[in-house]
Amino acid sequence: MRIATLCGMGFGTSMMLKLFIDEILTADGIKAQIIPWDLGSFKGQKVDIVVAPTDMGTHLKGYDGRVVLIKNLVDKEEIREKILAAIGELKDT
Repeated sequence: MRIATLCGMGFGTSMMLKLFIDEILTADGIKAQIIPWDLGSFKGQKVDIVVAPTDMGTHLKGYDGRVVLIKNLVDKEEIREKILAAIGELKDT
């Protein structure tokens, strides 16, 4: 499974999300490749799940994959609930 974490510019937000998701998945015994990207570099990439701040939602409309939008980037529980739900949806398909 490939997961992309996104931010608008640079890698601050995407790297922070990557570290949080690494921690969450490791605790649950789930293996995934998590790749931090800025929005411009992400265009055209194929991943199973994209995790991004809610303000990037308009840029991800129509993306052919699961999109997880995070409202509070430091709320590990929100991130945990949403990423595990997206992974569960993938397993159900």
